[in-house]
Amino acid sequence: MSPLLTITPHYTQSTDEPSHSLLGRYAVLATLAFTIIVYLFETYLDFRQRSSYFKTEFPSELTATVSSIDEEEKHTGKKSQENAAATPEASNPTGNKLDKTQPLLPQLQSKFSKAQSYGLDKITFSVVSSAYSLIEEVLFLLYGFLPYTWDCACSIASKRFGWQESTDEIKITLIFLALTVILGTITSLPFELYSTFRIEKKHGFNKQTPALFFTDKLKGLGLTAVIGAPFVALLLKIIKMGGDSFYIYVWAFTFVFSVIMMTIYPVVIMPMFNKYDPLPEGELKSQIYRLAGKLNFPLTKLFVMDGSKRSSHSNAFMFGFFKNKRIVLFDTLMEQVHDDEILAILGHELGHWKMGHTLTNFVISQLYSGASFYCFSLCYNSHDLYRAFGFNDDSRPIPTIIALLLFFQTIWAPIDKTLSYVMTVHSRKCEFEADEFAVNLGMSKKLQSGLCKIHLENLGAMCPDPWYSTYHYSHPPLVERLSAMMKLDKKSK
Repeated sequence: MSPLLTITPHYTQSTDEPSHSLLGRYAVLATLAFTIIVYLFETYLDFRQRSSYFKTEFPSELTATVSSIDEEEKHTGKKSQENAAATPEASNPTGNKLDKTQPLLPQLQSKFSKAQSYGLDKITFSVVSSAYSLIEEVLFLLYGFLPYTWDCACSIASKRFGWQESTDEIKITLIFLALTVILGTITSLPFELYSTFRIEKKHGFNKQTPALFFTDKLKGLGLTAVIGAPFVALLLKIIKMGGDSFYIYVWAFTFVFSVIMMTIYPVVIMPMFNKYDPLPEGELKSQIYRLAGKLNFPLTKLFVMDGSKRSSHSNAFMFGFFKNKRIVLFDTLMEQVHDDEILAILGHELGHWKMGHTLTNFVISQLYSGASFYCFSLCYNSHDLYRAFGFNDDSRPIPTIIALLLFFQTIWAPIDKTLSYVMTVHSRKCEFEADEFAVNLGMSKKLQSGLCKIHLENLGAMCPDPWYSTYHYSHPPLVERLSAMMKLDKKSK
């Protein structure tokens, strides 16, 4: 390969000649090539998805499936003539709010153009922000952002605190990370503001005020400092003291940290951002506890979260270990669907727990963590890699944080991208299985109608591009889930 293809960052720690090894000479080029190839592929998918948002005809597959749901609902006789009487909402299926008493298909059809407009705005924003991210990443690589920022951190540490690189690496690392977090926050802020206060507000979802937005941002930065700094310091200490088998100790440390965070995050951190009230006494609460008891799910508490404080998007989730499980319902969800549909949605979520999906995903994440740190241990002393990215002063130690960042940015990046797609496929499989679990509980029709209502309220994509959804969606498209449940219903008859 021609030496002309060798790329050296503009800023390096010394003027020494770059390494003549294959890794040392072509690491930057290979990283740039992989980054650009992934960007081009994902941008191609973005444009495929973008073209789907220009469709003006409501998808026939969705018409067929949702009309079946409406027909089934009609035959149940639960919608009384009184409920169906014309009201400002009921007589106006094009209004912003879902009318829970009316058929779903006309409302989905009336929201189709709004969903297309919302999706188009989001995907266009994604194309622009991805292009900026690529430009930033390429410029940082070519200029030598990492060695430059590390040297800035060393300079600040030396002048302000008298710290030396050879003896105070972990302290300097915290300064280095603070600089990168501050810069990242500044560069991402315009995009976050536009997404929240332009796109989400335009389509009726954003409920945040600027004051709440910046308060959340400051809280997030504070938590990053309070939790992230000690975590990084301990991680680096373990790597330095662990010897050749440090990856075993790092793996154990990250496992314990994950369990601690999964324990304290819902009960300590989440209440800093949202209010959690006990679900009021009533038939819904009794039904949820009966469902949990039927499945031997150790439910201890039920909460309603004020999700409407920030957005009109809806959700529900579970958390907790062993015999202390809790369920959280967004207040927006309770406004959008009937109680029996909430019960069906929870039947789906409990299916994930009953079928071991939650535990499986946790085990996979821990295996991933262990494998990544083991591979890192094999490359830890690969000085040719660090020299290629500007850390070429042999008189200075290679910072451990830099070794970690470069490993995950270069050698591990293709593996991470591949495994990420595999996990996306696995996630969709789990969603189908959880849907089937709810069907077997006799909740098929209510789950179908509940999903349609959530999709309608969230202006979800109604005709996504198949390539885009296969690559990006952790949940199958709505029409695929509805069709799968209908097939299961037919089999059971």
